[in-house]
Amino acid sequence: MTSLNGKYADFEGLREQAVALRREGLSLRQIRDRLKIHNNDLLGRLVRGEPAPEWTKRPRAKDDLREKARELRLQGLTYDQIQVELGCSKSSISLWVRDLPKPPKRTREEASAIGRRGWEATLAQREAERQQTKSRATAEIGSLSERELFLIGVALYWAEGAKVKSHRPQERVSFINSDPDMIRVFLAWLDLLGVSKDRLRYQVQIHESADVGAAEQFWADVAGVDVQAFGKTTLKRHNPKTNRKNVGAGYRGCFCVRVVQCADLYRRIDGWWYGIVLGATPTT
Repeated sequence: MTSLNGKYADFEGLREQAVALRREGLSLRQIRDRLKIHNNDLLGRLVRGEPAPEWTKRPRAKDDLREKARELRLQGLTYDQIQVELGCSKSSISLWVRDLPKPPKRTREEASAIGRRGWEATLAQREAERQQTKSRATAEIGSLSERELFLIGVALYWAEGAKVKSHRPQERVSFINSDPDMIRVFLAWLDLLGVSKDRLRYQVQIHESADVGAAEQFWADVAGVDVQAFGKTTLKRHNPKTNRKNVGAGYRGCFCVRVVQCADLYRRIDGWWYGIVLGATPTT
């Protein structure tokens, strides 16, 4: 605390003069020069509680945020909640609202509900950003040339399709997946290769606890064929002890597309893939 000795001993008298000058619209520097007070701590105490004149306030980019923060604080929001609403730092919020009364303590249920609302707003913002990124990325692809689709199909098959194994030497072209878009791309690739639809065989593989009929119709729509064209659906026995996550209306099992009379096609796919490997890793 500053000692009031000498010329500053009459604190109340100085305060009356300082407050009067402040109300006339003088700045702190003008009051300091007028009263010959060169102690900043004392000067601040003399005018404490008196708002600064409007002309001394410089407009700032965060003025709108400050006012909104004060408004939210008066509504009883915490620093964390105001931060979620406005997206600014808690240190700034603290400076803006520190003269306002603290909100009353909320019950656990109220606090949880407010926290959920704040988190839901954050999740919604993240989802909007995610969708914007996906939309921009989609636009970057555009239309595919036949060669691009050809190469994509070779890589797709070699990643997900059936391949010759030492214990299973059959050269067969069979592709199974639970992603309908993967199936659509694979079928478009087969069409590009000139594989006729009469050489294709279809089958659904799904848990017996699912809606089998709905799943079959779904995959028929994806493939653009009638359900009657499908082979017998493979049902996987349901184990109640298994904690499966992929359940509900969105679960439609897997769809298998098999090409008959395909040994030559398989050998070409094998060669195409090896050609991609060589092209991507040129020898020096």
